[in-house]
Amino acid sequence: MYLVDTNIWLERLLDQEQSEEVGRFLGEVAIDELLITDFTFHSIGVILSKLGKPEELLSFIQDVFIDGSVGLVSLQPEEMASVVKVMGTFRLDFDDAYQYIAAEKYEAVVVSFDSDFDRTERGRITPAKILKG
Repeated sequence: MYLVDTNIWLERLLDQEQSEEVGRFLGEVAIDELLITDFTFHSIGVILSKLGKPEELLSFIQDVFIDGSVGLVSLQPEEMASVVKVMGTFRLDFDDAYQYIAAEKYEAVVVSFDSDFDRTERGRITPAKILKG
């Protein structure tokens, strides 16, 4: 299982520099092997809303959740102590720590362009590394 970080989805949605790489990754990995946290989902909603792209948000929801089978995962309030602990242990901000604990909980590999995960025990992988096998 792969827990796909916010920056990966936004790279594709906003057609940024590594959009093609992300597109190949999303096309080659089985969709039911992908997870997204509720934090990422809501962050994408906030960002696309601020950019005035509500149609892109609806399209994302349709593609990922309604037509697709990407798993939506979350953490419970009692798990926030683990998030805070990881923030201190690995010097992560809240959103990275949330992703880290969610990946741990759901036994997934973090897919991210964020090098902050490199300081952690679980690390991260990029779409390019997954594509190279």
